[in-house]
Amino acid sequence: MKVVIMAGGQGTRFWPWSVKERPKQFLSLMSEETMLQQTYKRFLNWLSPEKIFIITTEQYVSLVKEQIPTIDENQILIEPYLRDTGPCIAMTAQHFLSGEDNEAFAAVPADHYIPDDSLLPEVFKLAEKIAQEELNIVTLGIKPTRPETEYGYIQVESDKKNKIEDVLKVKRFIEKPKYEVAKELYQEENIFWNSGIFIWKPSTISYYLKKYQPEIWSGLQGNDNLKDRYSLLPKISVDYAILEKAENIFTIPISLEWDDVGNWSAWTRLNTSGGEGNLIQGDIHLHSSKNCVVISEVQKTVVIGVEDLIIVSTDEGLLICNKDCEKSIKDVINGFS
Repeated sequence: MKVVIMAGGQGTRFWPWSVKERPKQFLSLMSEETMLQQTYKRFLNWLSPEKIFIITTEQYVSLVKEQIPTIDENQILIEPYLRDTGPCIAMTAQHFLSGEDNEAFAAVPADHYIPDDSLLPEVFKLAEKIAQEELNIVTLGIKPTRPETEYGYIQVESDKKNKIEDVLKVKRFIEKPKYEVAKELYQEENIFWNSGIFIWKPSTISYYLKKYQPEIWSGLQGNDNLKDRYSLLPKISVDYAILEKAENIFTIPISLEWDDVGNWSAWTRLNTSGGEGNLIQGDIHLHSSKNCVVISEVQKTVVIGVEDLIIVSTDEGLLICNKDCEKSIKDVINGFS
């Protein structure tokens, strides 16, 4: 099978660390290696290099080559524009089918934290087997460890007749819930986090796009300028475009330490807090402050008498945000950038 690493996002929820010129997948957030390097090596452990592709935009091709210098240029797929994951997956499927290649592939984000990935080869082998059947889509479901409002959820069928080996039939996808709903989901047995990892054949993607999103699939056909056609495609996630409508979707439950390092809360969760729940980095001096993230790459910083704040100062800018308002960072940054 193949793996396609999606590395075109701009990571604005991680501003001012993550900026458009160098978004979070190209940053060293969890180790000395960048998130992209960690993801690439994760699959290089058991797949040959020619089986690993990276899809990104023209803006980040040089960063991909800089961080993965051994990658062949033919393994880098270039999106003309960012149009969310729906068109991204569609373009990937079209690329393979145009070369008469219908081998199953896994679409994986570039920014997942998986410290122990020893289970993945066996899980992906099983996923490939199920995905080989026509029109089957396979997801990886992570058993929740807390009521999380920043992840989507998967509800699986409870009856055993819908089970194939260790693979469960998906009943429905649940978008990022409010906290009260997340608490209820956390208590349920047939609920998993949606990892955002999907395994399928290009022809399966083509089938569902033609059925449910014909304007996306037809927009990719033709020998004229792809850039012009791509700019007209709708911005839509693959969840809305295909997954919430497709019939044959299965989940492989997997128990492993996993996190989508998508925002400051996720990064904070994965790093050790100091006294009073504060997480600091740089020349920081705190007084009478609790549960704060304070990072300064520029100058000495003094914080007095505050709680539940994210304060980040870099050459790019200064962020001061109440933790309860973190979801607004992306919209605010996109609004003035």
